[in-house]
Amino acid sequence: MKSAFSDEYETFRCYMIAARKEAQLTQESVAKSLKKPQSFVAKYENGERRLDVIEFLLVAHAIGVDPCDIIRGISQKISEASCDSKI
Repeated sequence: MKSAFSDEYETFRCYMIAARKEAQLTQESVAKSLKKPQSFVAKYENGERRLDVIEFLLVAHAIGVDPCDIIRGISQKISEASCDSKI
């Protein structure tokens, strides 16, 4: 099944999952910090729902990661992909 989201959004999801795991946090602990059900975290990590900008900032804060670092990483991946497709 093809994802409804772009490759760039898939990169974003992977960064968010990696950041949570690097912080040694469970979906449950992130959800608790956000005062949301665990399914909220599971759904954005599984690609069942998107995060809007405010949600992204709140999740990044809950994970303890600088949102600018995630954005820079994604931007670099997109730039590298664009260069690769031009070769």
